[in-house]
Amino acid sequence: MDNPGESIDASATARTLHERLRQIRRDVAAEARHSLSTWQPALHRPGFLPSAENLARYLALRRDDLRDLQDALVPLGLSSLGRCEAHVAASLDAVSAALAAIAGLPAEPFPAPDALTQGASRLAHRSRELFGPRATGPRSRIMATLPSEAATDPALVARILAAGADVLRINSAHDGPDAWAAMIANARAVTPEGRSVKIAMDLAGPKVRILALDTDKKVRLYRGDRFVLASQFGAPDTIPTATLSHPEMIAQLSPGARVWIDDGKIGARVVALGVGRAELEVTVAAAKGARLKPEKGVNLPGVDVDIPALTEADLRALDFAAEHADLIGFSFVQTPADIRSLIAALAARRGERQLPPLLLKIETQKAVRNLPRLIVEAGGTLPVAVMIARGDLAVEIGLERLSEMQEEILWICEAAQVPVVWATQVLDTLLKDGSASRAEATDAAMAQRAECVMLNKGPFLPEAVEFLGRILSRLDRHQAKKFPRLGPLHSWDDAAG
Repeated sequence: MDNPGESIDASATARTLHERLRQIRRDVAAEARHSLSTWQPALHRPGFLPSAENLARYLALRRDDLRDLQDALVPLGLSSLGRCEAHVAASLDAVSAALAAIAGLPAEPFPAPDALTQGASRLAHRSRELFGPRATGPRSRIMATLPSEAATDPALVARILAAGADVLRINSAHDGPDAWAAMIANARAVTPEGRSVKIAMDLAGPKVRILALDTDKKVRLYRGDRFVLASQFGAPDTIPTATLSHPEMIAQLSPGARVWIDDGKIGARVVALGVGRAELEVTVAAAKGARLKPEKGVNLPGVDVDIPALTEADLRALDFAAEHADLIGFSFVQTPADIRSLIAALAARRGERQLPPLLLKIETQKAVRNLPRLIVEAGGTLPVAVMIARGDLAVEIGLERLSEMQEEILWICEAAQVPVVWATQVLDTLLKDGSASRAEATDAAMAQRAECVMLNKGPFLPEAVEFLGRILSRLDRHQAKKFPRLGPLHSWDDAAG
């Protein structure tokens, strides 16, 4: 309204909005039916069908710009549809019925109350199934990454569990089967009676890494410096040369292409190309320079990394994980075919036994584009969760988009009624140095909307678990996913007049 004192004609406004909403409902239903018809071959699990249907409706609903509709609903005291993720059809029906009543149109039935709670109930059930039950403490579970010392120090594992960890994560990129077995044995031995602790194992996946350098000397790069990525070492060069774990990726580079190394610590652009060789100029590095060294990850934004989703190392790790893990983390998953490959590999190792749930780690632009289909492909066969793997994802999509993208992933997963793990650099300085930054405390509070929050390893891991648990519990009073709970505020009760 242009004039703040002007009242609206509620009946006329409601009639107009009702007609628009009827059209939206028809469009959503038609598009959802089409999506479901393409997803049908993946939907083997009847219990996941309602979630797939709701996801299809949500994707159809969010294809259009609904901002003006939200603004128009607010003066009528109606839902803005801004919290419809878990129950799209019921939300549309409820708003339509209310608009019909205000407009004096023939009455429409309101949805049954449980139509607005079934989605949240499914999500809560799946969180318990994947991350374990919790009688007390915050709604969001805590996943703690075990360091190598956990294989030989059961007291450390006991401290991590006592601090409040629900899931213990083992990264198969480090250590080996003997150490993993010792970690799990220590965890089982020190878990208090009556308490359930889940073991998650990450497969490292086909991450592109620096394989080797052509020098034994330390290489520190500064802005403006040049270096070479090569498929193999040739004659000695005047600038540093590094080989890649997947040398075939060099052929996919083009002049001007961006390359990021070590989670974005080094940024560079391609300035010259040759056969099996790319010369790059550093554009991003700290003032003190940044080390170029083996094993550091390499990201190629905009380049589809068309390499097998499961490496030989992953398959060897899967021999162990298939027998011992409660949850399998799938790194760098990008396509439904990747998921089918992992399920087949698991089935070959499990035989007739039930397969463990999957944790899909979203780390590339391609995975983001394919996220709905990835969820359906995995969830249609076995329990599934999604990890917002913010390290590689931030480098792939750009730091400016990360906040927006983690919100969208939360929404999509709530619509699919699958749990989310919020991960990478949560309370990172607390883990490493024993004291959290202000920004990290705020980030940890934002993570409360996910069903699980992952902490990396560090010397102060037990302290970080405990600190995170307190933050999550405080936020539970005020927020449930996107829904403000409106708990009482007492911060100003004793304020001076």
